[in-house]
Amino acid sequence: MNLYAKLAEREAAGHPIRIGLIGAGKFGTMFLTQVRRTTGMHLVGLADLNVDRARSQLGTAGWDAAQYAARSLGDALKTRATFITDDAASLMACPEIDVIVEATGDPRTGIGFALSAIDHGKHIVMVNVEADALAGPLLARKARAAGVVYSLAWGDQPALICEQVDWARACGFKVISAGKGTRYHPTYHRSNPETVWEILDKYLRIDDRQSINPKMFNSFIDGTKSGIEMTAVCNATGLVPQTNGLGFPPASRFELADVCKPRAEGGALEKAGVTEVVSSVDRQERDIPHHLAMGTFVVFEGESEYARRCFREYHLMPDTSGRYAALYRPTHMIGLELGISVASVALRNEPTGTPIGFHSDVVATAKRDLKAGEMLDGEGGFCVWGKQAPAQDSLDAGYLPLGLAHQVRLKRDIAEGATLRWSDVETDASDLAVRVRREMEAAFGRRNAKAEAS
Repeated sequence: MNLYAKLAEREAAGHPIRIGLIGAGKFGTMFLTQVRRTTGMHLVGLADLNVDRARSQLGTAGWDAAQYAARSLGDALKTRATFITDDAASLMACPEIDVIVEATGDPRTGIGFALSAIDHGKHIVMVNVEADALAGPLLARKARAAGVVYSLAWGDQPALICEQVDWARACGFKVISAGKGTRYHPTYHRSNPETVWEILDKYLRIDDRQSINPKMFNSFIDGTKSGIEMTAVCNATGLVPQTNGLGFPPASRFELADVCKPRAEGGALEKAGVTEVVSSVDRQERDIPHHLAMGTFVVFEGESEYARRCFREYHLMPDTSGRYAALYRPTHMIGLELGISVASVALRNEPTGTPIGFHSDVVATAKRDLKAGEMLDGEGGFCVWGKQAPAQDSLDAGYLPLGLAHQVRLKRDIAEGATLRWSDVETDASDLAVRVRREMEAAFGRRNAKAEAS
């Protein structure tokens, strides 16, 4: 609990953490509003393809124009202002920058930037969980080999869940399940950027529809983002997916320990040691009081009668048997909390969650009947949603990763609800993301399990 003290030491020494941020979207802008106020941090450069938008976002985040008036990265280092550019590669090449924050949200782009940051000896905070779900285990391994840190982004739910799992294990508890809340109904898997408003209007009032990206927002609705984020958690903690992926059982925060335990014990889960996402509405699409739509949780076991008695005495939230209990965080603040990751990697050389193996995958699943010749449009689009699957099942069946189901053409008809395979689409073997993904599959497949364990 001494990150701020370490930041203050860096500030006093005139040697702040020097940061390069790629992407001025929602997450990036939330970080922008805090980094300028954080002792011991200096945002040297901000890269975005739309420089005018980046300047506008800085203004929205409360920056004065003088604070981002640097004429170059060198000028930014001298004046402690921020340089805005459309050239992300220049941030990687700047020797003085310590940490790269990748916040583009595009898996192909994110993989390229992560590899470049690693090659240039920089720590990387991977806001881009889509890239992490596609190839994070390999990227993390390459970072370790290069002596730098690859980290999930604190403030986003996967890193927070990883912290809760780590807390439970460090306290000697067996983790039964971990995950988050969301708004889910089985019909939402068919949602697309046009119909998503029918769902959003039921619980959100969005007066300016131009203010959000419906394709991006739809990935939260159709189940994709949940699959991506729980894959990141599995790969960083050693928890595993359930055989059929997420079940999205309805539950309030007070029912977590009863619902998120194995079916053999009266719960909704296939087994212990898995991820799950609970829904804030029931199967009749009625709101559940005291839901956890924005929060995270861990369910753990008291393996002695004394521990279970303590659960009751100290007002935890045990299940009806008293054997299991839940700890939850009611919300998350995404980019407003990202500085924790930046400080942790730079000052402690420690990630706030990082892949340790390839346990989970996100596979492309047809939203509707698809026809040969159609071009897939990726996450949050009209064609596919992302379903969590055990990694080895995905490898054995040759399933198509969701992160590669964008701008690829179908070779055959696919029925609604079917999982797509590599053989169903035309892929470019020379594409960087395809090459990195194939390298990861070769490195982390079952035939390599013995070598990985050693």
